[in-house]
Amino acid sequence: MSFNVDALRSFVALSDELHFGRVAKRLHMSQPTLTKQVKRLESDLGAQLFVRTTGHVSLTAAGEALRERARILVADIAGLEAFARQAGRGETGNLRIAFGIGALSDLLPRVVIAYRKAFPRVQLEMQDMASRPQFDALLDGTIDLGFIRMPMHHAKLETTVVLREEMLIAVGSSRRPQRTLSLQDLKDDPFVLIGRSTSSTFYHHALALCAQAGFQPNVVQEAKETFTVLNLVRAGMGVSLVPSTARRMRVPGVRFYSIKSAEAKWDIAMAWRKDRRTLVQPFARLVLKFARR
Repeated sequence: MSFNVDALRSFVALSDELHFGRVAKRLHMSQPTLTKQVKRLESDLGAQLFVRTTGHVSLTAAGEALRERARILVADIAGLEAFARQAGRGETGNLRIAFGIGALSDLLPRVVIAYRKAFPRVQLEMQDMASRPQFDALLDGTIDLGFIRMPMHHAKLETTVVLREEMLIAVGSSRRPQRTLSLQDLKDDPFVLIGRSTSSTFYHHALALCAQAGFQPNVVQEAKETFTVLNLVRAGMGVSLVPSTARRMRVPGVRFYSIKSAEAKWDIAMAWRKDRRTLVQPFARLVLKFARR
């Protein structure tokens, strides 16, 4: 059995009002159209729902029995339609977001707080993921929005650059302070780096910068978190290369130096599939708002 939702709505309205003319006006339709909808519903259900005589409309026993069930069903349908519209606007449902190491340590928390306040019905699923796995997860639909190291492009994806990041030298306070420090000055030092298993892109970028400076670093320790790396540097385990956002972690006993190379800089972009633009737009707008501050 199937029946028209509009006809069911008309039945509920008419069962309350019991006047075809007033109900037709309230529903913004002609009276013949309302009559046709009721007859169609009666035909679909195989039961007469109204008794209509000159100047009088009343419910049959079948109509009385159907009225409360129909009212509940119409309300459920209205709720489902509202939910679908909210989901289409990115105002409800689940939003799956992936992000990489320290590069978003300052921006992302502020965005998440603002987003949860503005869209409390959306369930955020956050996961730490390197750029290449994010790229693949976006394409296969495992995540909805990612923050990837550029350049990465695909015809199915949209990207918007939100941050310019750079690699910095990090050394402990036990090292004699210098106004400038180059990568070449570190060729004989032990290195502590973000591990390959955490971000192979970042790890190999660090190695490439050292190779450009003419040496292969002696990596004595790998870590999963930038904060851990900084504390190992502070403890004298070695020197490191870290993203510039590491400065904001304010770990005492660590000094930072810029690397005089264009290759030490890169862009980080938001990325999403073009067919999920509507879903991610509210979050993306907040990211851009906070990134400009």
